[in-house]
Amino acid sequence: MELKNKKWPEEVFFKMRAEVLSSWPTGAAPDLDFAVSVPFLKRVPKEKNFAWKLLEFQKEGRTAVQPRAGVAILDEHIALLRHLEAAGADFLPTTIDSYTRHNRYPEAENGIKESQKLGRSLLNGFPAVCHGVPGCKRVYGAVNVPLQARHGTPDGRLLAEIIHASGWTSNEGGGISYNIPYAKNTSLEETIKYWQYVDRLVGFYEEQGIRINRESFGPLTGTLVPPSISNAVAIIEALLAAEQGVKSITVGYGQGGNINQDIAALHALRDQTAEYLERNGYGDVEVTTVFHQWMGGFPEDEAAALGLISYASVTAGLARATKMITKSPLESVGIPTKEANAVGIRASKFVVNLLHEQEFIKNEAYLEEYHQIRKEVDCLLGHVFILGRGDLAVGAVEAFRNGTIDIPFAPSIYNAGKLLPARDREANIRILEFGNIGFTEEIKLFHKEKIKERARAEGCGADFKLTIADVYAVSRGGLVGEPGRER
Repeated sequence: MELKNKKWPEEVFFKMRAEVLSSWPTGAAPDLDFAVSVPFLKRVPKEKNFAWKLLEFQKEGRTAVQPRAGVAILDEHIALLRHLEAAGADFLPTTIDSYTRHNRYPEAENGIKESQKLGRSLLNGFPAVCHGVPGCKRVYGAVNVPLQARHGTPDGRLLAEIIHASGWTSNEGGGISYNIPYAKNTSLEETIKYWQYVDRLVGFYEEQGIRINRESFGPLTGTLVPPSISNAVAIIEALLAAEQGVKSITVGYGQGGNINQDIAALHALRDQTAEYLERNGYGDVEVTTVFHQWMGGFPEDEAAALGLISYASVTAGLARATKMITKSPLESVGIPTKEANAVGIRASKFVVNLLHEQEFIKNEAYLEEYHQIRKEVDCLLGHVFILGRGDLAVGAVEAFRNGTIDIPFAPSIYNAGKLLPARDREANIRILEFGNIGFTEEIKLFHKEKIKERARAEGCGADFKLTIADVYAVSRGGLVGEPGRER
């Protein structure tokens, strides 16, 4: 099927759906029949519907809190989610294991069996496909807040079928954000088609009167990603989802570190997403935002890690992010315990609640960043539409092929990998090496001057040593790194 940004006709969707359902190891179950799943989803109460609850938080100007979590054994996963709900989580995740993310279901099934033998999870998440609709429905019935799948799956079609049929009313990911930062050899053309299917499934449920939320993965590689690049990707994925009939879209952004830049970036993302949706005929789509706490290297010291979590919460609260994804003070150690995860939730919620009545004053630094980010996003998206001759999906593939959009530190062979970021004197993320990024000379000059200011102040060269130092900086207690102290 040729890649185009056009809503799939029902006959095309149903033909592919038959192929997708036949790929389930145990065969297509009755639970995946729309005659079963549609009535079930219509009975999901409002307070357990992700889209409805997001709008409630947005109307009240409050920032919701959601952790990451997932283990292999069903009963243990339920106990974990109940523990996090008791800690105050407003939304609950289910982080999917790596085998399932790569559609390696027999190995995921074996991971469940081995985990049960040992009495502890040997997988780094919950193998939802292997547990199937009956297991996922048990998870849904065991908690009192909305559920979302979080994963990193290039081909998440079967996973989406199972979780939505089970009452989970949100799914994170997209054809770009769950490919370029996660996969090496999977083509962008393939993954955009896969996620068009995921979005068409949500669009089909929408046509039956069921609102399901879709969320883009904003942080991408989570390492010094310039805001305009992550925002441009989020907007592309929002437009692709809206074309397939999605009506509730959450666009994401990962903490960069400078509060002014982060708040400006989140506001620019919110505003430009709504504007691009309106401009392209999707004015009825609900737009909410999610802010991810620091996705780079965490300090080993628990107190320092908790400080970083609280620092992120200040940014999210002042920015009025609709939702914030939390971390734990054991982040540098590995998969956190449920107790450590709960500490991250409680600390985060305490901070955003303290900030509920306070307003962020839009200062000069904020305004400079806000307008600069908007300018850069418009520039990138303008190139995408030109490259695709008006077709966004085609344009996105071409933009990555020639490096017009380039995500730093991504493993994908379909990403140019020539862009190199670094911070300026105020810890804003800038671009040091541009590759073939689709910016005007004026925009490039802005970045060059900001980097030069830092280099002059530090008496060092404006080169890759800045980047290396900045990658390590936060784990050592700062934002701007010191060249020569990388190791």
